[in-house]
Amino acid sequence: MDDHADTGLLEGAEDGLCRCRWAGQDPLYRQYHDKEWGRPVGCDRRLFEKLCLEGFQAGLSWITILRKRDAFREVFHGFEIERVAAMGESDVDRLVADARIIRHRGKIEAVIGNAKATAAVIEAEGSLASFLWAHEPAATERPDQVTPEWIRANPVTPASRRLSAALRKAGFRFVGPTTCYAFMQSMGFVNDHYPRCHVREACERDRAAFVRP
Repeated sequence: MDDHADTGLLEGAEDGLCRCRWAGQDPLYRQYHDKEWGRPVGCDRRLFEKLCLEGFQAGLSWITILRKRDAFREVFHGFEIERVAAMGESDVDRLVADARIIRHRGKIEAVIGNAKATAAVIEAEGSLASFLWAHEPAATERPDQVTPEWIRANPVTPASRRLSAALRKAGFRFVGPTTCYAFMQSMGFVNDHYPRCHVREACERDRAAFVRP
C-alpha cells in the first residue's frame, strides 16, 4: 500500500479503494470511515452518544473507543437519554470497576450529567439535534475542500468554539473546542474526507439531502 503523506490518503488497498489515511488498515476503523464518519446525523440519541464517546476519547485514540463502543452502549442503556439521566452514584461505582470501558470516574459522571443537560436542552429547544445543528459552520468559514495541511492547522474552528461554549453554558462537560470539532467531523456537520477519498462524494450527497432540524 502506498502512503501519500502529501494527500492524506492511503491508496492501493486490497479492495482498490482510496481512503483517508487515518482509517489505516484495521477493518473496524475502515468500516467506521466508510459507513459512519462524515454522514449527517439528526437522531438525538446518536448525537448524545457521540458527544459522550468523544468525551471519553480525550487523551486516547478513537480506535480504542470504537473497540469498546458495544460495551459502552451496554452499560449506558443504549445511550437512551432518560435512562442515563436517571443513573446514580451506585452506577458510577459499578462502572468504574468495569474493565470493558474506560474507567475514568470524571468521564462516567460527565455522561450522566450530560444526559441531564440534554434532557433540559430538549425541553427548551425541542431536540438536541436542533440545538447542535444551529452551530453548523457557514460555507464561508471553510475551504471548498479540506487538505491535510488545513486540518493540521485547524484542530479547532470558530464553529467548534461556538458549539463548545454553547454546550458548556448548557451544563455539558468534556466538550472542549477540539472535542467539538471531532464531533462535528464525525456527525457530518462538515465533510472532512480528503479529495479523492472514495467516501467524500457520498458524504457530500448525504449532506445535500439532509434536512436540518
